Amino acid sequence: MATRYASSFCFVILLCLAAAEAFDGGITVELIPRDSPKSPFYNPLETPFQRIRKALGRSIRRSRGLRPNAAGVPSADITSSGGGYLVNITIGTPPVPIVAIADTGSDLIWTQCKPCEQCFKQDAPLFVPSKSSTYEDVTCVSDKCQVYDQTSCSSPGTTCQYQVRYGDQSHTYGNIATDTIGLGSTSGSVIKFPGTVFGCGFDNAGTFGTETSGIVGLGGGDASLVSQIGTSSGGKFSYCLVPFFTPGKSSKLSFGTNARVAGPGTVSTPFISKSPKTFYYLTLEGISINGKRFDASGSPGLGSGEGNIIIDSGTTLTYLPADLYDQIEPAVSAAIRLPKAQDPSGYFNLCYRSSGVFRSAPSITVHFTGADVKLNWYNAFVEVAEGVTCFSLVPSNDLSIYGNLAQMNFLIGYDIAAGQLSLKPADCGSD
Repeated sequence: MATRYASSFCFVILLCLAAAEAFDGGITVELIPRDSPKSPFYNPLETPFQRIRKALGRSIRRSRGLRPNAAGVPSADITSSGGGYLVNITIGTPPVPIVAIADTGSDLIWTQCKPCEQCFKQDAPLFVPSKSSTYEDVTCVSDKCQVYDQTSCSSPGTTCQYQVRYGDQSHTYGNIATDTIGLGSTSGSVIKFPGTVFGCGFDNAGTFGTETSGIVGLGGGDASLVSQIGTSSGGKFSYCLVPFFTPGKSSKLSFGTNARVAGPGTVSTPFISKSPKTFYYLTLEGISINGKRFDASGSPGLGSGEGNIIIDSGTTLTYLPADLYDQIEPAVSAAIRLPKAQDPSGYFNLCYRSSGVFRSAPSITVHFTGADVKLNWYNAFVEVAEGVTCFSLVPSNDLSIYGNLAQMNFLIGYDIAAGQLSLKPADCGSD
C-alpha cells in the first residue's frame, strides 16, 4: 500500500456518550471539558496555568501540521491524540465497548483489532472480529471500499485495506469492514447502526493514549459517523463548548433534530465546498475592533476569497491571515491601558499584566459572510500565567483556523445538508 495521509482533529474537550439520548431521530450526548474533574485526563496536581499551557502546546503542534500542500490543499498533518474528545461506542454482536477519540477533522471510524501485528497499549481489551456475528470484511469489489478514500487493494477479490499516517508519525493500518455500531442511552438501551463501515486496525502506533482504542470520525466525508448514521443525524450536528474556567461543568453534543440552532441572536454563514470535503471551510471577511473594521485580503494557506478559514473545535487558538493580524494588533494594543507583559511560553505577541476577568478587553466582532460574531473577552484573551493575560488571536502564514477559545459559550450547529454553519450566544455550562 502506498503511504496515505489523513487528518486527525484533536480537541481540548472530552466527549462521553455514556449519557446519549435518542428522540425523534435525534441524539444528544454529554460534552466534558478535557481537564474537568469528570475527565479521565484530569490531573489534580496540575495548576490551571499548566493545563492551559499544555492546551496551547497542542494547538501550536496542530496548526503546524495543518499546512497546505504544494497544490494548495491542506495536507492533514496533525498530532493524532494530543488531547481530544473521547466517545464511548460499541462495536459488534455481542456489543464490545470501545473508547475512541471523536474527531471532526477526519472521517474514518477505526479501532484496534486482534490479532494485532503492532498495537499501542490500551486499557480496554482489543476488539476481536471473529467473536462478532455481524462483522464482515469489505472486499475490493464492494462499493463500500470506496466510502473512504484512503484505501488500497492488492487484487480485486482481496480485503479492502486502509493506511493512515499522521503528521506526528502516528499511524493506523488495517482492514475496511462493516459491523453494528451502537451508541448508549440514558434508558440503558443501545441505539444500533448495523452495517457501519469502519477500520479494523492491526498495525497502530504513535501518540495515542492508553484511555483510547481508536478514532471516531465526525468530518464531512462519506465514512464519518455523521454521514453513516443517516436519518439520525440528517447531516446535522451541534455542540456548545464550556469555557476552560468552569471546571466540573458539561454541555451537549447533538445530532439530527436535536442539533437545531435557531432563535434570537442566531447568525448563519455558508460552508464553502473545497477538497477535502472532510473540512468545514468558511469565509472570513474581516474583524472589527471597537467598531473599526479591518478587512481580510485572503489567507496564504487557503488563497484569497471564499473559504479562507476553517472552523476547528480541536485547535485552541484562532489563527488569522498575517496581513489581517498586522492590522488589528495595533488597534487592540491602543485600546488597552494596562502594562505590557511577556508571555513566559513565547506563544503570544500581545500580553498584559492582568488576572481574572479581563475588563480592559475591547469590543471585538468577527465578520463571516452573512454572520457577525461578537466575541466575549475570554474568546479573545487567555490568562497564561499568574497575572499575565494574552491576546489569543495570532498570526499565521499558513492555514487560518477559527479555534475553540473563540467558540466557547456559543451554540454552534453544522448543517451539512443545507451547507451552513449557525452560531448563537449561549451559556454552555447551564443545565
